[in-house]
Amino acid sequence: VRRWFDEIYSKKRVELMNELHAEDYVWRGPGGVTITSRDGMRELLGVYTAAFPDVDFTVEDQMSDGDQVVTRWTARATHSGEFDGIQPTGNSIMFTGITISRLENGRLVEEWENFDELSLMRQIGAVPSSD
Repeated sequence: VRRWFDEIYSKKRVELMNELHAEDYVWRGPGGVTITSRDGMRELLGVYTAAFPDVDFTVEDQMSDGDQVVTRWTARATHSGEFDGIQPTGNSIMFTGITISRLENGRLVEEWENFDELSLMRQIGAVPSSD
């Protein structure tokens, strides 16, 4: 799981997904979004890395129990590409999240992820700040 954050998210080594993910990998994200394949996750990563090409993830805490790993993380990036219809702002962004990962035979098979999507959207100007 740590390699996922360090190698795939931060270093953009998506070729490692074949090694680290089961083919029928399932990701459940904010707003009820569900992705049901390794290739679907690769596509989602492409959307985020196009908008935030310099994204860097810091693993703040990580703990495991049996076949599950919980990771609390912080992402930092620059909004350099279009995201969700919002043109690049050049804004530096930072948001936090938690991912629960389930593994089988050393591969990621299922993840539940929640992150501060509202904060992200505010930082790129898609949602007005409450200030």
